[in-house]
Amino acid sequence: MTTNVQETPGPIGRERVEQAARELGLDVEIVERPAANSLEEAAELLGIEPFGIVKTIVAKRHSGDYLFVLVPGGRKISWSKLRTLLGVNKLSLPDASTAFAATGYERGTITVLGSEQAWPVYADTTIVGRRIAVGAGEHGYSAFVDADDYLEAVGAVIADVTDPE
Repeated sequence: MTTNVQETPGPIGRERVEQAARELGLDVEIVERPAANSLEEAAELLGIEPFGIVKTIVAKRHSGDYLFVLVPGGRKISWSKLRTLLGVNKLSLPDASTAFAATGYERGTITVLGSEQAWPVYADTTIVGRRIAVGAGEHGYSAFVDADDYLEAVGAVIADVTDPE
């Protein structure tokens, strides 16, 4: 006689973020927020400037592995700068389902904290020295964190990897 044993699911969404932050000794404040139609509206709802919202973007190398790029509001990835930094000729943005498979988070919620894999992290220099809001693993939430503590905890390479939008 066999018994079906179901695995207990691990934490999901913001619970994964909180657990990962605790494991890293990182102080993270997760706040609920309504949906926004623009960066400016999201910043206003959070009570911060747009550059304080940091997108976590998943990029894919030609070799098939991934990396995270932390991009502050009002800026975009400079693909040429990032390729030069990485010493590669090709990078791409995976589709939503591939990004989910690589991180365990849906677009708009992606964060380094609690990701399914510990991909390398590259952060733009303009993030340093601020308190920032990043994805919290679930829609309708943001995670506030001291950028310097966050970058150190996740082992980010800090470099000029963005341009103004």
